[in-house]
Amino acid sequence: MSAGVAGGSRARRPGPTVRTRVVEQLADDDAPDGTREKRHEDRLATEEPLEVRLEWPGREAHRVWVTMRTPGHDFELAAGWARHEGLVATLDDVARVAYCTDESLDPEQEFNVVTLSLRTPPPHEPGPRSTAVSAGSSACGVCGADSLDAALSVAHGSAWTGELPSPSVVRGLPDRLRERQQVFDRTGGVHAAGLATAAGELLVVREDIGRHNAVDKVTGARLLAGDPVAEACLVVSGRAGFELVQKAVAAGMGSLAAVGAPTSLSVDLAKKAGLGLWGFTRERRTVRYV
Repeated sequence: MSAGVAGGSRARRPGPTVRTRVVEQLADDDAPDGTREKRHEDRLATEEPLEVRLEWPGREAHRVWVTMRTPGHDFELAAGWARHEGLVATLDDVARVAYCTDESLDPEQEFNVVTLSLRTPPPHEPGPRSTAVSAGSSACGVCGADSLDAALSVAHGSAWTGELPSPSVVRGLPDRLRERQQVFDRTGGVHAAGLATAAGELLVVREDIGRHNAVDKVTGARLLAGDPVAEACLVVSGRAGFELVQKAVAAGMGSLAAVGAPTSLSVDLAKKAGLGLWGFTRERRTVRYV
């Protein structure tokens, strides 16, 4: 996919981390007030807004989604979100993904707006929860969905018919994911998602301050590479919230393995959709919801 940026712009693309100065305050019984200070440089996970615009023949680019995200893999984030929303199915539906060249944008914002150009009109218009002025945050993925049927209605993927990972493979997935969390190593402030085969091979890993953004990036990476977006297991570093289960179902995943707990609605949705669901996954234990 090609990228478009304003000609002659000197704006610097934001990175996934930023430097900051901190004062680390450590317990020290020998200090007068019981505290010893250590001044040094630290890293923070970058948080910036991303506006996604959609266009197709006969329809000019218009805003369809705004979220807070960690910069990086922005095109994947836009494409993955559109896939999970049922707006695109494969790479053939996408004509171009580019940073916006709107001259009205401030230079520092030009890398915070992505336009997704479709070859044909999408199957449906994005819903009202997507087009609102403040449509999403780094913690919210399916705000406004009021029923399981509504969540399932956007699913584009066929039900997974392949092999699922064994319990022993599932238990090992969080550690494999953790080994590839480079931004987390530097900041401690981002979530991660990975796509795994039934044998436990991680095909792609992405990080973001938003757990649902990380999943969008994983799916977007596969879509923009022309690879199947569905696989045996989607593994996530946090909880198995409703929005993550919805995205896994929409992408046609076989299962979802989470380090944290599921919610009642996410379990209900997984059961209705036939998605394998594991929570509280560690090296020695995982819980299957059936």
